Amino acid sequence: MAKNKYIIFVLTLLFATGISAQKAERDFIRKGNRAFNDSVFVDAEVNYRKALEVNPKSTISMYNLGNTLSQQQKFKDAMEQYMAAADIEKDKTKLAQIYHNAGVIFQASQDYAQAIEAYKKALRNNPKDDETRYNLALAQKLLKDQEQNQQNQDQQDQQNQEDQQEQEQNQDQNQNQEQNQDQNQQESKPEENEMSKENAEQMLNSVMQDEKDVQEKVKKQQQVIQSGRLEKDW
Repeated sequence: MAKNKYIIFVLTLLFATGISAQKAERDFIRKGNRAFNDSVFVDAEVNYRKALEVNPKSTISMYNLGNTLSQQQKFKDAMEQYMAAADIEKDKTKLAQIYHNAGVIFQASQDYAQAIEAYKKALRNNPKDDETRYNLALAQKLLKDQEQNQQNQDQQDQQNQEDQQEQEQNQDQNQNQEQNQDQNQQESKPEENEMSKENAEQMLNSVMQDEKDVQEKVKKQQQVIQSGRLEKDW
């Protein structure tokens, strides 16, 4: 009998503790919601985290915390909260909202492929959500534009690379032409030197011949003088 009373006491205590924990969780969520509505996102984050401390499996707290983190541009942390909630949540309407918000974050990060997948998951859970359907169509268009822009950029980069290669080839050709011209000029100089040498020899021979003629003339003059046969002056 005493043992039964002890069991009843423990169960009553656990029940009371559970009720107290649920109340604390709800109180923190309410405070977080009020702060969120007032755009005081830091306070909202604090309260949602306190709610998760009380109940780590509270998908409401995870989802609301993800929204608060998104408002603070903490997209990576927000995505972690959304995915954690999606792993636990069973309600299709709530799952649709989770994946919809995840798609919005992917789209804001220009990760359109991931956004498309998130929107599709949202629509599987709630096919009547027109806003998600619109976001899906927009993400698909943005992805197509992104891929087209990337293709154009790749083509432009390829063209720039080909132009650069052509320019380098032209520069190499110009350098080769200049080198050939310099080489031809250098090869032509010895010929000029040869011509100059030949001219010099011709001039030397001419001078030597003149000198020989002068010597012969002088010799003849000496012979005339020695023979005494000077010619009279005119």
